[in-house]
Amino acid sequence: MRKQVYEEIRKRALAIFDKANIVLNEKEKETIEVADFGLDDIYRTGLQIVTYVNTQRVCAKELALLEGQTCPEHFHPPLANGYIGKEETFRCRFGKVYLYVEGLKTKNLITHPPQGDEKYYTVFNQIILYPGQQYTLKPNTKHWFQAGPDGAVVSEFSTRSYDEEDVFTDPRINRIPVIND
Repeated sequence: MRKQVYEEIRKRALAIFDKANIVLNEKEKETIEVADFGLDDIYRTGLQIVTYVNTQRVCAKELALLEGQTCPEHFHPPLANGYIGKEETFRCRFGKVYLYVEGLKTKNLITHPPQGDEKYYTVFNQIILYPGQQYTLKPNTKHWFQAGPDGAVVSEFSTRSYDEEDVFTDPRINRIPVIND
């Protein structure tokens, strides 16, 4: 991702955090992670992340999604170090979040995977989160999520996060962002 695009998306994420009344300090504002997942299609597939804490036991993050932006299907696997996978709770703070998890496919889905990438999405049990609502994902559960038309902010509370170990259904994905000049 080009630095200019990163800066533009970071500013848009700050505006969404502001709408959600999420107060960030200057360091947090400057270090927002803009994840395009290596697809160079940030407006459709991406996620903006502020990590407050990530210790051996707990993790807390704020996730901002632009309008209609999708965080692609993935899961948090067990690791050789005895870690059983990340358990995470998503709490919607602003907007509407369409969360898709394993289970029975919901009839008449409201949203859909990004056009052209449908083959990389396999779970369609739809859960809609409005501000103040939350959902907890057990470790090793496939999931993906998408913002509604106003964008969204989700607070994530979880066990330790090993983002670089996330497994994505789409083999093209690179979880760790690369920023170019």
